[in-house]
Amino acid sequence: MTAFLWLLPGLPIAVGAVLLLVRRAARPVAITAAVATLGLAVHAALARPQVGARLFFDSGLAVDGLSAAMVVTVAAVALAVLVFAAGELREARFFGLMLIFVGAMLLTVTAPDLVLLLMGWEVMGAMSYALIGYWWHDGERVRSATIAFVTTRAGDLGLYFAAGAAFAGALAATGTADGAFRLAHLSENPWRDLIAAGIVLAALGKSAQVPFSFWLSRAMAGPSPVSALLHSATMVAAGAYLLLRVQPLLAATGWAAAVVAWAGAVTALLLGAVAVAQRDLKQLLAASTCAQIGFMVLGAGVGEVPGGAAQLVAHAAVKSLLFLGAGAWLAALGTKDLTGLHGAARRYPLVGVTFGIGALALAGVPPLSLWLTKDAVLGAVREPALYGVAFAGALLGAAYAAKALVAVWRPVDAGTRDDTEQQGTRRVGALERLPLPVLALGAIVLGLPVLAGGWWHVTGLSAGELALSGTLASAVALAVGFATWNRADAAPRAAVPDVVPGEAGSGDRAVVTGDPRGLFAGWLWLERAAVALVWRPLTAVARAAAWFDDRVVDGAVNAVPRLGMAAARLARRPFESGIDGVVRTMAGAAGRLGTLARRPQTGQVHTYFAQAAVALIVLAVVFTLAR
Repeated sequence: MTAFLWLLPGLPIAVGAVLLLVRRAARPVAITAAVATLGLAVHAALARPQVGARLFFDSGLAVDGLSAAMVVTVAAVALAVLVFAAGELREARFFGLMLIFVGAMLLTVTAPDLVLLLMGWEVMGAMSYALIGYWWHDGERVRSATIAFVTTRAGDLGLYFAAGAAFAGALAATGTADGAFRLAHLSENPWRDLIAAGIVLAALGKSAQVPFSFWLSRAMAGPSPVSALLHSATMVAAGAYLLLRVQPLLAATGWAAAVVAWAGAVTALLLGAVAVAQRDLKQLLAASTCAQIGFMVLGAGVGEVPGGAAQLVAHAAVKSLLFLGAGAWLAALGTKDLTGLHGAARRYPLVGVTFGIGALALAGVPPLSLWLTKDAVLGAVREPALYGVAFAGALLGAAYAAKALVAVWRPVDAGTRDDTEQQGTRRVGALERLPLPVLALGAIVLGLPVLAGGWWHVTGLSAGELALSGTLASAVALAVGFATWNRADAAPRAAVPDVVPGEAGSGDRAVVTGDPRGLFAGWLWLERAAVALVWRPLTAVARAAAWFDDRVVDGAVNAVPRLGMAAARLARRPFESGIDGVVRTMAGAAGRLGTLARRPQTGQVHTYFAQAAVALIVLAVVFTLAR
């Protein structure tokens, strides 16, 4: 029987809904549901079942090679994150929302058609809003959740557009809508260009690719387990998964594949530079998520679906590990500032060692997983300019990963500050430590399928290219790490002067401050270049977009009700001066007649006799005149 496949998304959604209502025994129930979901995911990945359903069209769920990797990844990362969260959070509301979020992602990756995919897609977006704004009493966190939700919702409109175009195209071509929404059939639809445009818009928005990248930094307002799940195996990965799933459609259009490939490469480069400029660990990891997702998107654009999927799976383990490590330090030390985290890895060595493994994997250092998966994607790139941009983004990955790693392993120094944000607990619990070694193992070994599959024979990637990229990534990581380690501890956070006057008698020779071997000065220049060339232009664009939204979009939205009220007032005037005037005149006349009719009612008998006499006289006169 394959009906059990409905349990894969249905179980976490049902248990999450029950927790939202009952709110009892949240942690054991949620972890038990996550374990059961992982078991179902492994069984589905091995059995590759399909189950059909009849809505108003043929639908169902299906697991193939790509979705098999995804369901296991989503379920495994969700279990690790929920175990970690059980050491920090106790509210049933949190665990209920997380389980529904996971179930929606599982529905998304097993849906073979656009309609079911849209259902999971929408629920996932709603749950992300609730989880990012989980601490709803904090207005700034709620605003961040709103920005993330509205931005992704704007992109999601493309998916509705794509579904409508698929339906209309199939109806126009065959006269029937049977199979119109099937993802496997979209490349055969005569309206495939419109379908591809909508899907690309939705996927780039959901995966925070340029120009939608800004929303992902606001998603850091949620609890650390939310960041770990959202940035690794769900939500952000959904857009990349969708592009990998519809890669035949992208190739069939003749333009969408190139747009997607360049979007991924440019995001890897620009957001890599943004990550280099960060001084907040979680913001650095957020920018790096955009950059690393860019390689998955690049894989979809160049037709390297297995390499993009391998990058997605390996990145899920690496990024969940890094975010959980950052969350453990935030809870224990009360800060996520890189300077304030000096000595954190020494104080909590298990977290430090596992975080170090994740950071080295993120840097692309051999033989860890992302070294192999990124090169599997890069090996499929044939256009020199595109390859250069993507490869530069990969080297920036080594730079920002080394920056984060050195920051947490440096000894406590004069620049280290404690409790910059909140009072830390000064401990990392057993449940918080438990998933870290497992995820670290995944960060090490999840690139092995690339070697087992002989990727260089498929994509043209040679062993020499693997060795060169690994050597360059290691060299960049070592250079940046050495420069960052030797940074002057007493240097203020403001920019350090480039030159100072020489000592008296030295001919006022200019000397460079910082590391005399030049690496420190070079690293400062790299950071300043990242800030000047990428970060400041991006923030300027964000301010311009905010101005456009406030002045133009909001102005247009506010003008609509004002115009409606003005039109209503104009339409009301004829009724007020015409019909309403007649009604008021008749009512006034009736009121005056009523007043006159009451005057004879005096209660005196002789008055009534007089009135009767007058009436008889009037009648007599009328009869006389009538004759």
